[in-house]
Amino acid sequence: MGTVYAVGVGPGSQDCVTDIVRKMIQNSDVIAGYKYTLKTIEDLLSDKEVYEITMHSQEEVYQKIKAKLGNKTLIVPFTGDVNFSESEVVDRLIEIFGEVHVVPGISSIQVAAAKARIPLDKAKVITMHVTTSIEEKKLELQKALLDGSSVILVPRPWPKNPEKHFMPSEIAIYLKKNGFNTSKIKVHVFESLTNSNESSFIGMVNELEGKVFSDLTVMVFNQTNLESYASFA
Repeated sequence: MGTVYAVGVGPGSQDCVTDIVRKMIQNSDVIAGYKYTLKTIEDLLSDKEVYEITMHSQEEVYQKIKAKLGNKTLIVPFTGDVNFSESEVVDRLIEIFGEVHVVPGISSIQVAAAKARIPLDKAKVITMHVTTSIEEKKLELQKALLDGSSVILVPRPWPKNPEKHFMPSEIAIYLKKNGFNTSKIKVHVFESLTNSNESSFIGMVNELEGKVFSDLTVMVFNQTNLESYASFA
């Protein structure tokens, strides 16, 4: 069996692909990734055996690659950081290929935190971007907001199933239904971070109702107060 790497290639800009990941891709033989992710590293793929996957085709593609990988090197790139919000796929790669080497990348949550000036160590980080139930994660969101914490959240786009679709508008309505005064909670919504289509919304949570955002969205609920070292002198 060849060598398999799961690597993070950043939120979308080629500038955010780390040098170590760039070199690993250059030295690889086979690449299998989603269309958007492959677009991020397209300048490195000219001499590679490339497989574009979808959520529905990935199992078939991985099995096909395994059958003929031999001693080649396979890279499976992930948008952002492979260690965040990708565990379901990474776990399946381990089941299929055995040993999988994981290499981190720059996550959209890091970029969103920097843009909103919300330190990660003072925020609750929640991803709804999973296929399993998110009911406990919804309760985590409520608790964090009630505790006065800032929250960095990756919502769940599922337009073909309204019951599972949980994007900014649905989140705003959910919080209001659960007793939050959403006109008092400040929020940032970032789309397509680091790429040419990047955009942002800054306002109150109640203003999100009815608004449509892309699946490349990160939300930041801002409840952080400044606490410099001078405050404790």
